[in-house]
Amino acid sequence: MKVLEGVVRPYAWGSRTAIAALRGKAVPSQHPEAELWFGAHPAGPAKCLDANGDAGVDLLTAIDADRAAMLGSTTSERFDGRLPFLLKVLAAEEPLSLQAHPSAEQARAGFEQENAQGLALDAPERNYRDPWHKPELIVAITGFDALAGFRDPEVTIELLRELQVSELDPYLGMLAGQPDSEGLRALFTTWLTLPDATIAALVPAVLAGAVEVLGARRTRFAPELRTVLELGEVYPRDPGVLAALLLNRIHLEPGEGLCLPAGNLHAYLHGTGVEIMANSDNVLRGGLTPKHIDVPELLRVLDFSPVGRDRLTPPIRTVGTERIYLTEAPEFRLSRVELDGTGMLHASSVCFDMPGPQILAVLHGSVDVRPAGGRPITVPAGQAVWIGDDEPDVVVHAASAHSVFFRALVPLGATP
Repeated sequence: MKVLEGVVRPYAWGSRTAIAALRGKAVPSQHPEAELWFGAHPAGPAKCLDANGDAGVDLLTAIDADRAAMLGSTTSERFDGRLPFLLKVLAAEEPLSLQAHPSAEQARAGFEQENAQGLALDAPERNYRDPWHKPELIVAITGFDALAGFRDPEVTIELLRELQVSELDPYLGMLAGQPDSEGLRALFTTWLTLPDATIAALVPAVLAGAVEVLGARRTRFAPELRTVLELGEVYPRDPGVLAALLLNRIHLEPGEGLCLPAGNLHAYLHGTGVEIMANSDNVLRGGLTPKHIDVPELLRVLDFSPVGRDRLTPPIRTVGTERIYLTEAPEFRLSRVELDGTGMLHASSVCFDMPGPQILAVLHGSVDVRPAGGRPITVPAGQAVWIGDDEPDVVVHAASAHSVFFRALVPLGATP
């Protein structure tokens, strides 16, 4: 076992307080802290701490030094000798870009094609930086808002009509004439390829319509309209503001999850959550960003099938103190465990005996983790513990009155 010190990613949309508070800092960070990575991603592998709490080698180096012991032969063979998931805490103070991720087949084909074209892996116009897909799951720690998946076209038609913006009429007619996935594709494609001058006139008209509706009457679309206003303030000339009108606006309460399969257009808006994903960097952007947008490739990857929230919410199975979020991703399984050091409300300890690599990230309180026949180590909030394949039998005990941690592992029987 190894105690892990996560790596902070200082993206501009991050929070100055959420991750700082999680790590026990009494004052906000001087710079935005967007993500806290617990994993072996080459861009930011977690640090392994020694018995004195000092940082030693990083987790990627430790895994590469003994893959059989750290990953186990099954995981190592199936996932090319690498840890196949990345576990992180995500803290969004501002909206992220609209984006989607490719399927496994699309990722392999795109990676090979861009290699054949001679594109450098760090080229800004590159879409595929590795040959793997990137399914994602996020579980809210605080209230968490997101856009995800194309909404039922009939509901979107109702929203566009309520805006009463004459400049939208041609586009409203386009969707009303074909209220299905093909109509969504046609409208989204049209908006994404409009001339800059048209976007510069259309977005302000939509924002003015949203202000008028919100100020004049009650509407079921108040959250959607407020989101459009928020996005339009930051990106007044971005077609992604229009695209947001086509997506489900989802609010998660703490403990609720959102699963994002391949082809799902989404954007996180605000809040803090625990996110787990396949260990890949493949992102196709669709707006709300100054970064490269490859429209033809994005359209090839996107799934325009309308989806409701129920299809994006992962089923949950409860086993003792463990709340397991079920997905079809072969790379990861995520669960939330709550322990009570007093033994009054919840169990005070839990035993894990599943082989394969695991990471336990502590979000509240602290826990003692004891391997079979070994001495326990204490892990406070804001840190994590790595459990290798050669040390699967551990007991986790609450070291405080109330302890919460998330458990990430490679599910048994997974195939890439």
